[in-house]
Amino acid sequence: MGQLSDRINRLAASATFAMAQKSAELSAKGVDVVNMSVGEPDFNTPDYVKQAAKKAIDDNFSRYSPVPGYLSLRKAIVEKLKKENNLSYTESQILVSTGAKQAICNALMALVGQGDEVILPSPCWVSYPEMVKMADGTPVVIKSTIQQDFKISAEQLEAAITPKTKAVMLCSPSNPTGSVYTKEELASLAAVIAKHPDIYVISDEIYEHINFIGEHYSLAQFPEIFDRVIVVNGVSKAYAMTGWRIGFIAGAEWIIKACNKLQGQYTSGTCSVAQKAAEAAFLGPQDDVEAMRKVFQRRRDLIVDLARKVPGFEVNNPQGAFYLFPKIDSYFGKKYQDRTINTAEDLAMFLLEVGHVATVGGTAFGSPECIRFSYATSDDKIREAFKRVTSALELLK
Repeated sequence: MGQLSDRINRLAASATFAMAQKSAELSAKGVDVVNMSVGEPDFNTPDYVKQAAKKAIDDNFSRYSPVPGYLSLRKAIVEKLKKENNLSYTESQILVSTGAKQAICNALMALVGQGDEVILPSPCWVSYPEMVKMADGTPVVIKSTIQQDFKISAEQLEAAITPKTKAVMLCSPSNPTGSVYTKEELASLAAVIAKHPDIYVISDEIYEHINFIGEHYSLAQFPEIFDRVIVVNGVSKAYAMTGWRIGFIAGAEWIIKACNKLQGQYTSGTCSVAQKAAEAAFLGPQDDVEAMRKVFQRRRDLIVDLARKVPGFEVNNPQGAFYLFPKIDSYFGKKYQDRTINTAEDLAMFLLEVGHVATVGGTAFGSPECIRFSYATSDDKIREAFKRVTSALELLK
């Protein structure tokens, strides 16, 4: 077998996709699995968006698009950012990518180099540390606990900054915890960042509309750091368009130009038809977005209620996204037959193979004492999942 590069050997595989794959393998064998491992809305893309895509095909939007995305889509994004977030950008400050995942990678690869440190409030999405490593940077993790509602303080941020700090990444609403930073909490973080003029912020706001506190706040809203914030967003979660693969970044023009140069070398412009669909999503009626948000809020209330009844689970009340991240380490050391639960991954595998519920262990998110449930599924499936979880956990002694 050939020798792989150090870059690929440094990377961990995605834990969320690994569990989804194991779940699919069991399902293929005829096992009825309730899949709560993947962060994907169970709704269909709104009809008006699908119609726009069909029209784009009929109108022959089938050729290469500009690397940063169609001007009409970038104008729609500028309008969205102004109207919904009170943020002023021009079209040349927007770059459209193949999903928010590529958008984040673009920003990191453009800004971070060998020896640079990137601060990651933890728990964080499994891909963040791996993306930092791909950019030859060093992930610096700030741990937060369930007692803090999984949110870091300004004091923790200040303590983590060194002369090597190049960027801070923040995701609010958060994957995997569902935590949402208030305006006051963000203001305290912005005040710290403002004191360090060489530090940039990558603000992942993909869950912006799945928010139960009434309003979304962005670190870009603070004028003292606006020029150093790169806003990341897209259509996957709010519009149930995960497979369409459209994300974007908004930021200082020199950063966007650098990302444009990078993207021009490895993917060029993203799918032309999906871009026209995304344009319709941003410019069209937003009723579907609000309807989905209300359903997610109802499901949040349901899953929190059910999880709090599970013996040994410590549960907070997430304020956004569609994840629950209970603390489950009270089960460590317990046994069933030839299994011993030593880690969150052991418990996740036990729940999958014995309880037939797919979850994701918290280690890959930076919290080995927790597991993640995605409640982007029906009320009935959530109820069934927790019946199974409770029954399976009763077997552990």
